[in-house]
Amino acid sequence: MSDTERGSGATAARRARPFAASTLALAFAVALAPAPAERAATGTQPAVDGEAERASIETWRAERIRRLTSDTGWLTLTGLFWLKEGENSFGRSSSNAVVLDNPSLADTAGSFVLHDHRVRLVARPDGGVTHDGHAVGSLDLVADTQGEPTVLASGSLRFFIIERAGNLGVRVRDLDNPHRRNFRGFSYFPVSTDWVFDARFEPYEPAHRLKIVNILGMEEDAVSPGAVLFTRDGREWRLDTVLESPADQELFIMFADETSGRETYGAGRFLYIPLPKGGRDHS
Repeated sequence: MSDTERGSGATAARRARPFAASTLALAFAVALAPAPAERAATGTQPAVDGEAERASIETWRAERIRRLTSDTGWLTLTGLFWLKEGENSFGRSSSNAVVLDNPSLADTAGSFVLHDHRVRLVARPDGGVTHDGHAVGSLDLVADTQGEPTVLASGSLRFFIIERAGNLGVRVRDLDNPHRRNFRGFSYFPVSTDWVFDARFEPYEPAHRLKIVNILGMEEDAVSPGAVLFTRDGREWRLDTVLESPADQELFIMFADETSGRETYGAGRFLYIPLPKGGRDHS
């Protein structure tokens, strides 16, 4: 799974809506601005049920807060340590390669051993590290790209292996993170149904291959299966989509507008829409 705050489909499958409020940093720091098509589009935009749209947005906002404040939400993240080949010591002491500041952990609790693109935990029996509620000594660790990651614990800390652009690292969460405890929600702009559109999906045959720089500054491969096209003020616009995983049932869209960095999140806007089932004629 990418370092993304994954949005749920807040509208019906036929709706594609840009976020109207500031967002947290997501996986991709590069925002792609939509480019107008060469021709003017014809036709009118279907009427929008304003009350239903507002209700769906309120539902999405509540779900977003639930995700952010959960044990696996962004507000628990406290650290990321990239591993080098060989032994990478970890513990409370600042002399370790991976510093985990928690009173439940020994000054040096053990090592993460990276070899042949695999990570093995070698921990002291009294180091303060547990897995599934039991103390661990030696354990092969599953990275997040290989399936459900192996989650280790020490006090309020949770840590596990992630892989990004071929690099392996230790991602750290603190369930007692002050950012989580002190979170008071977001401020939002009023909902405007003027920015709700029916969009037509136009597949690429074959799919386009993209290079995207993520929030960590790493270049990652991405697949664009097609673009969504919609009409605004008589002009047709298109936004390229990204399929983050072959198994995903959602398309990820990144774009920017003139408010980006002033009234909204500077890196752009991020949107998930359901994966169309009907190909070129589906909207």
